[in-house]
Amino acid sequence: MKLPDEDRVLSPHTGLTRAHWAVAADELLGSAWRYASPDQAFLDLPGRPSRSGVRSDGLEGYARTFLAAAFRTAQGDDPHNWLERYAAGLVAGTAGEWPAITDVGQPMVESASVALGLRLTRPWLWDKLSGAQQDRAESWLREALRHVPAANNWYFFPYTVASFLESAGRGDDETQRAKQRAIELLEGWYRGDGWYSDGDGRAFDHYNGWALHLYPALDAFLDGRPITTHLKEHLESCHLLFGADGAPIYFGRSLTYRFAAASAVALGAVTGETPLRPGHSRHLISNALKYFLDRGALTDGLLSLGWHGPHEATLQHYSGPASPYWASKAFVCLLAGPDHPLWTEQEERDDSDRTLALPGPGLLIQKHNGVTRLHNHGSDHVRPFEGEYATDDDPLYSRFAYSTATGPTSKHNAPDNHISLVIRGDRSVRRRIHPMGARDNWAASSHLPVFGAKQPMVPGLRIESVTAVWDDQELRIHRVIGAPPGTRAELTGWATQLPAPLVGVRGWTGVERQAAPQGTAFTGAVSVPTLTAEIEGTVTLAAVAVLNGTVAEADWEARVDEVLRSTLDAPEREVSG
Repeated sequence: MKLPDEDRVLSPHTGLTRAHWAVAADELLGSAWRYASPDQAFLDLPGRPSRSGVRSDGLEGYARTFLAAAFRTAQGDDPHNWLERYAAGLVAGTAGEWPAITDVGQPMVESASVALGLRLTRPWLWDKLSGAQQDRAESWLREALRHVPAANNWYFFPYTVASFLESAGRGDDETQRAKQRAIELLEGWYRGDGWYSDGDGRAFDHYNGWALHLYPALDAFLDGRPITTHLKEHLESCHLLFGADGAPIYFGRSLTYRFAAASAVALGAVTGETPLRPGHSRHLISNALKYFLDRGALTDGLLSLGWHGPHEATLQHYSGPASPYWASKAFVCLLAGPDHPLWTEQEERDDSDRTLALPGPGLLIQKHNGVTRLHNHGSDHVRPFEGEYATDDDPLYSRFAYSTATGPTSKHNAPDNHISLVIRGDRSVRRRIHPMGARDNWAASSHLPVFGAKQPMVPGLRIESVTAVWDDQELRIHRVIGAPPGTRAELTGWATQLPAPLVGVRGWTGVERQAAPQGTAFTGAVSVPTLTAEIEGTVTLAAVAVLNGTVAEADWEARVDEVLRSTLDAPEREVSG
C-alpha cells in the first residue's frame, strides 16, 4: 500500500494523519474494485466461498467496501468518483441482481452497510437517483424489516436500514417498530461496565464496539440526539485492549475484521462520547491500522482471510472473501473533518501499566510492559437454550486467558490457558461459564467440565477458578470439586515462542509440554507448558504463569491463601463485584 510520507511532528509515534487514513481507504477500494462485475453490483473477490454462496459473497464485497467509501466521501470529497460506481451497482443490484433478504440470511447483514453508506452519502448518491430507482432500492432494503434476524447484534441491521429510510423521508410504523425492537433488546443485553452481551447469554467480544455500540450510537449522532449506549463507559476498558504495537486483543469471533476493533475508539472521538484525549484516540486507531498493514494483512492489495496474513483457524464458517472488509468500520474516523481535534492535536501514547476488573462481563484486564492480557471469567459462546457439548468447544471463548501477543491454539490441538480433567482417557472442555465476581486484581468463575463421552458430564463434578494478577504475574487457582478416582488434572499456559513459564505452587506434581503443530495466529508450530496431577475428591490447585517474563520471587503459597480468603472461601461466598 502506497501511503503519504509519515508526519512525525503531528504524529510522533505512528506517523499517520487523516491523509493517511483517506489514502488507505482509497488503496483498499482500488484493489477491491478490480474484481467488480460488469454491472458493478458485485465485487467478487478471490478466495474460498462462504457458506452463503458466491452471489452473497459478491454482494458482501459491494456492501462492505461501500461502507469504507461512504466514510471516505462523507465530507463531500470524492476525488476518485467512488460514488458513481456504487450508484451504478445499487441500481443494478436492486433491479433484481442481488440475492433476496431472507430470515437469518447474509444479505440482511449487508443491507445495513448499504443503508448506512446511503445515509452518509445521501446528497451525492441517493438524492441523484430517479424516483423509480429509489423505490426499487427501498423495496430491497425494506425486506430486512420483514424477516427474522439472528438472535444477537443482527437486530441492528434492520435498525440501520430503518434509520436510513427515516432519514430519507420514508419512515413509517414499520421502521419505528424495527428500531424500537433493537433498542429494547439492547437494553436487556446490558451487563454493566459499558459491556453488552451479544444476544441473550454471556457472549462478550469485539461485537460490543463494532456493532452493539456503533450502530445505535452513530445513528443518534447523525440525528443530533444524545447517545445512550454507555459508549464512554465502554471505552474506559476497551481502550486498554490494544498492545503497545497496536494489536487488538485476540479474543472472540470474526477476528478477520482486524482493525475494525478500533472503530469504537474512533466513534468515541467523532461523537465526543469518550474519556480519551483526541491525540490518544488517534494513536490507538492509527497504531491498529499500522499494525496490520505492516504484518502482511494485504495479499495483492486485498485484505486476506486471517489475522496477519491468511490464517484458517481465525475464520468462521460464515467468512467469505469479502468478510474482512468489515474492517471498513474503522474508517468512521473520517467523519471527523480535517479540523477536528482527532486530527489536529498531537498524537499521544499511553504506556502506563493498568489492571482493571470488570464485574459486569466477568473480565480482568492486565496491561503490562506493552502487552494486554484478558482473563476470561464471564464470556462464553453458549446461548441460553443450548446444551453443553464438547464437540462445540470454541477456543475463541473457552480459554481462561487471551492476549495481544498470542492467539489460542485450535480446537484440534492441545488447548492453551486451560484446565482439563482427564477421566477414562476423555479430556474435558469448558463451555458455559458462571461468573462469581471480579474486583480489584482478580476475577472468579465456575464451570462444569464437559466430556465427549456418552455421559458428557460427571455427576457432582465442577471447577471453581480464580485469576489474580500483580504486574505481569498471574496466579491461577482452580478448585476441583467431586473428582472421581483416577482423575488426571492438566493445566496449560501460554502458547507462544516468547518466554512464558508456568510454575506449580500447590497441588501440581508433573511438568511437561504438549505439541500444538497448527500453531496460532501469531506463530507456527508451538509447544504448550503443562502441569499435571492425579487427583480425587476436592482439591485446590495453584500455579503462576507469566507471558514474556519470569516468575517473581514471592511467597506464592501465602498469596494463594490470601486470594482464597477473599474469593472462593469468602464468608457466604460473597465474591461478586
